[in-house]
Amino acid sequence: MSTVVAQFRLGTAADAGTISAFAARVFSDWYLPDNDPEDIALHIATTYSPALQAAELASPAVRYLLAEVDGQLAGYALLRCDMPHPDVQGPAPWAIERFYVDRPWHGRGVAGALMERAAGLARAGGAGTLWLTTWEQNPRARAFYAKAGFRDVGTDTFLLGRSPQVDRVLARALD
Repeated sequence: MSTVVAQFRLGTAADAGTISAFAARVFSDWYLPDNDPEDIALHIATTYSPALQAAELASPAVRYLLAEVDGQLAGYALLRCDMPHPDVQGPAPWAIERFYVDRPWHGRGVAGALMERAAGLARAGGAGTLWLTTWEQNPRARAFYAKAGFRDVGTDTFLLGRSPQVDRVLARALD
């Protein structure tokens, strides 16, 4: 596959509906095959509504970094500066609460560029550490994050609908 050049920008209130639809579709695409459809539907309803995206976009503690290819949303990172985790020991931690890249852009440079832009955004905001969680049963994501410099520092429980699942906590220093 050929590498593509994405354009990056911060999300605005006008992006709430687009982010909502994109996140629901991408999340379902990746996790529905391995999980109960009712749990997926409940998670989508409580996590990706346009109203929730609008509230997050309005929060001073949240930054949405959007990656676009040919004017279409190809991926995004949601960063938070107000979400410490007990397993993350580095200075001034920021969380990547969500990091999604649509399938057509996998292996084409979008995810790596988005991650480096997200790290730069966190660093510019005063972060010294970047952390995230990923489902322990997602080896592709875990390999990508390891390649991006994250190391495993612990576990967390993620409630997918009514189903508790184990996530790995990963952290990276921002030098």
